Order: sequence, then structure tokens, then C-alpha cells
Amino acid sequence: MLEELEIRDLGPIRHALLTPAAGMTAITGETGAGKSMLLSALKLISGGTADAGRVSAGARSAWAQGVFEVDGTSPRSDNKRSEITADEALHIAKNAGIELEDGELFLSRTVPVSGRSRAVVNGRSVPRALLGELADELVTIHGQADQLRIASSARQREFLDMVADDGQELAAYRKAWDALCALDERLKRMEHQEASVRQRADYLRESIDRINRVDPQPGEDDELRAKRARIEHAADIAQGVSGALAALDASQVNVDADESSASELINHAVQSLRAIRADGDFSELADRLESINADISDVVYSLSRELDVEDDVDDLDGLNARIHELSELTRRWGPTLSDVIAWRDKAVFEMEDLDASPEKVAALQAERATLLSQAIDAAQQLSAVRATAAQALAAAVSQELTSLAMDGAELRIAVTPRQESASPTTSATTGLLDANGCDDIAFLFTPYEGAPELPMGKSASGGELSRLMLALELSAANRHSTGSSMTFIFDEVDAGVGGKTAVELGRRLARLAQSAQVIVVTHLAQVASWADSQFVVTKEPPDADDDEVGVITTVAQVTGEARVREIARMLSGSESDTSLDHARELLHSSTLIQTHPHVSKDAARKSHEQ
Repeated sequence: MLEELEIRDLGPIRHALLTPAAGMTAITGETGAGKSMLLSALKLISGGTADAGRVSAGARSAWAQGVFEVDGTSPRSDNKRSEITADEALHIAKNAGIELEDGELFLSRTVPVSGRSRAVVNGRSVPRALLGELADELVTIHGQADQLRIASSARQREFLDMVADDGQELAAYRKAWDALCALDERLKRMEHQEASVRQRADYLRESIDRINRVDPQPGEDDELRAKRARIEHAADIAQGVSGALAALDASQVNVDADESSASELINHAVQSLRAIRADGDFSELADRLESINADISDVVYSLSRELDVEDDVDDLDGLNARIHELSELTRRWGPTLSDVIAWRDKAVFEMEDLDASPEKVAALQAERATLLSQAIDAAQQLSAVRATAAQALAAAVSQELTSLAMDGAELRIAVTPRQESASPTTSATTGLLDANGCDDIAFLFTPYEGAPELPMGKSASGGELSRLMLALELSAANRHSTGSSMTFIFDEVDAGVGGKTAVELGRRLARLAQSAQVIVVTHLAQVASWADSQFVVTKEPPDADDDEVGVITTVAQVTGEARVREIARMLSGSESDTSLDHARELLHSSTLIQTHPHVSKDAARKSHEQ
């Protein structure tokens, strides 16, 4: 909901501050007073094109800011809108790293006389496109130039989906569609592999075969190198071990040796120390010698085992050949054998995706057929919901158009399922389905009886399109009883109407304002009288003492007698007693009908039509 619109130095408006009502706000004023500048300001903060020519004479830049309540926590929010949340706008802001300020978004735009414009959201500079994304969720402008947005098939589909409340069906379909597209991409890669992809597959296949033939084991190369070193130095090892054993325990080398072993000598020393009866550290020293003796016995045992191992020098050639094979693997896919094995395992998985064998392709095509069938079923369920909603919406809009003095006008919403292609090779992305289902959506409008039915946007004037959009928004609001955070702005909606039609137009704008915020630029008193608040745009003549400042436009809210005078001016162009009385009666009857719906509408309408 738009809580505040502030403008500085935009065209003839030096400064203006609008605080629209939560319900319906009317913008009035004489033709040429500058009401269009308010729409220009809204378009600026909605990411529209910046025009330096709109900067006020003598000013360095123009600036506009809109304050929007998006989560109902604003201190300025009232009970009528406190429960409303603009979920998508909040999501967009959060993704952009923008924090709310008291539940509000501040969208501003500065347009300098020369140079680039600057977009700011909550004090943070942002791309202009982000303003557009946020504004799309917060503001809908229905003016002659802005109607063209809904002339696109995509916008019409989005509007119909919103009215149909088919979010569950749409989510189910898109899940099936995404799975189908993912498989299509995989099949496409497999069926149309480029030479580089085929070369990669051949390389992987040959590499995996080579590694498997060698069949390396983790750490095997280190063990083999250690074994080779033993064989190559067998003589040195035997000589060294024998010498050490001869010194420690000669019986391990020669059973006939008479020399006492080191262990025996140490045992003799221990016994001698144990035999001492005098005080001293002799017992501790004996313990230390026993500990040393245990270590020596361990060393002797290990060395004696070394003498028992007989390495066959004839195995050396085989060991070298195996080490060479393993070295070749680590050189290409290493640096270790564990790395080689990990690379091979990963390559096996990659080969599965690159494997375009007929069996693999056939299996994926069978899987695709299943996914396509599931996507078609989901699309048809979505289509059925859309078709039902389209029929109900078109009937409601046509009825509203009759009440807006457009007898014979009719809206038809065509939901046309696409026909399946006869070619079995046609991809789902170009055939029956697309990302939004299997339907072509078209809003077809007949402005009067006997007129040709044409696509919306090509068959009506600006005023007729504005009323058509009002009828669409009203019908959509009637199908959803909950409030909306959207702000609807109507321009030229009263073009070419008057009398009874003007009354019905005002009544319907007020009805839409019960579920959303409505701002209408109007020149009809019968429309403005229904508004909860009214702002008057006034053109003031240039100051004779200041040649640089031309015409100045002011914007002010009118209440009480000031509003009565403005309504009187709109009725007759003057403030005569008769027009003032008529204005009071008009305002009173509009308020009476809104606050007391049981009051006879015919009785109230008479005062509007006088």
C-alpha cells in the first residue's frame, strides 16, 4: 500500500506531498493543471524511463519517493490494512539485501539535468531494474499507455492464474516440467556429442582399462621399493646384522661360540650389585641394568629374525617391472596410488554420462516417456482449473461492463490447449508443453455489439480499456475476499462517461477500494465523491517578480468545505449556492451508501445524476 508520495522539482511541481487513503483517493483539478506529473512520479519510482526534460526550470534535478507499507507493521498503518503482506516484494527486497524500516519500503529516484538517474531503496543505491521488480508487486497503473502490458499473453496468463488460485497445480506441473527438461538436456548431450566429448569418452575408457589392468593397491609402490632396497643391499644387511649379533649374543650366529653374550654379562653385573648389603644406590642401578638388558634382548630377537629372511635376488626384475608400472600411473594420475584409484572411480561415473551406447539411450528415452506422460497429466489438470476460472471471470467482467455503460461489450478468455505434434522427435520444449503448461491464453474483447472480436489492447479506446481493467480487477477481487497489498491507479477511466455511468463507475472504484488501495485521476464529481480522500492539483500563474520561475503546480488535500467547493467546481465550473448544495448532497449520498448499504441506491443515485 502506498502510504506517501513526495515530489520535488518535477515539471511544474516544485514540491508536493500526498498521503493517499487506505481505500480510495481521488486526484482532481482543472485540465492542464499537472495531474500527469503525479503519474510521471509514480512511473519514475517504478523504474520507468527518466526524462531530464521533466526537471523543473532552474532546478538541478528532479526527485520522487514513494513509501510503501509491505508487512502491516508500519506505525502509520490502520486496521483496514494491518493484516496485509506483500510477500513477493518482501522476497525481492530480502534477496537484494535490503532491510525494511518499520515494515516499509522507500522507493526513490533522482533525475539530474545531465547524467544518469539514481535509484535508491531504503537508503541503498540499487539498479533501476530492481525498482521495476518491486513496483510490479506494489503498484498497477491503468492508463492509456499502461494498458498495453496486459495485452501480452504472458501477463494475461499471470492474471488468470492469480484469479484461478492455481498455485498448487502450477507448482506440481513445474516440478514435472523441470524433471522432463533435465532429462531432455541429458539426452541431447548424449545424442549429439561433439567430437571433443567423444574424445573425452575414449580417453576415459582407455585410462580406466589401463588402471584396471595394473590393479594398483594403496601404498603398494612404497612397500615394493622397500623390498627392492632389501634385495639390492642383502649382503650389506647380512654382514651388519651378523656383526651386531656376534657382539650382543654370539650364539645367535655360531652355536659353538664360547663367548659370553652381552645379556649374560649384564645379568652377572646385576647379580653382583644385588649382593651388596651396604647402603647406596646399588639396587636402583641394578634395576636400570635389567631394563637395558630387556631392550638388548628385544634387539637381539629382531636381528635374529632378519637372518631368517631369505630374499630371492631373482625377484628383482619382477619388482622393478611392477614399480615401473605403478610409477607410470602416479605420473599421469597421481601423485599417489590413492589419487590414481580415486581418479579412476570418478572417471567411471563420468563415463556413465558420456556413454552414448544404444542401450543407455534407449533406457533414458523410456524414462523420458514416463516423465512426459506425468508432465502432460499435470498440465491438463492445470488447464482444467484455468478453463473453469476463465469462464467465470469472463462472465463476471462482461456483467461489470454492462453496468459501466458498455452494453454489448464482452470479454472472452480463450484457454486453448496446444495440439500434440505429429513428429515423434519433437522436444517437449518446442511441442505440446512449455514452462507454463499446455495452454495458449488469449483475452478477446468485443467493445460493442456487432464489433469484431479482437485481442485485448487492439479493440478499444484508452477509456474503454481503463473500464475493462477496472472490471477485471473488480471481478478478481470478488473471487478473493482477502485484502490486497496492491495499489491500483486509474487514469482516463472516466473518459467519455457521465450521468448514471459516472455514478456506477465511482461506485465500483469504491467497491474495489474495499479490498485494495485505489487512486483515481478523474474530472467527474460523481466519481470523486466516492473517494475516502481527495487531492486537488492547482496551477498557479508565474510570479511577476521572478522571471526564472514559470507556472507552478501545487497539490493539496481538501476536506470539509474545501472539498465541497472542489466538487461544486467539478459539477458546474463555479461555486454558486446551487452547485454547493448539489456538491454537499453528492458527498452525503456517496458516504451514506458506503456506510449504510441498505439505503435505497436509486434514491441516492438521483442526487448524483442531477
